[in-house]
Amino acid sequence: MTENFFIEDCEKLEALAPISGAPIRHHVFVCTGKSCSAVDSAEVKAAFERELTSRGLLFGKEKKGKNPNGSIVLTECGSVGFCAIGAAVMVYPDGIWYAQVRANDVPEIIEEHLINGRVVTRLSLLKVPSKGRGEPAASTNNPETWEA
Repeated sequence: MTENFFIEDCEKLEALAPISGAPIRHHVFVCTGKSCSAVDSAEVKAAFERELTSRGLLFGKEKKGKNPNGSIVLTECGSVGFCAIGAAVMVYPDGIWYAQVRANDVPEIIEEHLINGRVVTRLSLLKVPSKGRGEPAASTNNPETWEA
């Protein structure tokens, strides 16, 4: 059995995990769980990968066609909490959850939200942290008041 060890040397840590030194601005999670996959979430993820790569924004290894200095990380996940209205996409650090995303929505999310900092309100469902739906219109769940 391999013994776990703690890496104290920051240069060694960065060599093992290059993302630790990357200029990351956003982390995009695309649900590809059972319910979301039924509404083509794999195509949504593929669209994000294709669009972000073509713009040079997707962080990753150059030998895989990605940019080691990219500012956006894309992660496939099993659930973001509301798969019944998928495909679900979550953008951090902004805490924006998008619902019913289709592959043809991806360029708009990239251009408006990830590049220009404007939430795509027609797809936005929730902002984290959330105060719940019982709050007045000025709460964090009013997409019109959200900033990316």
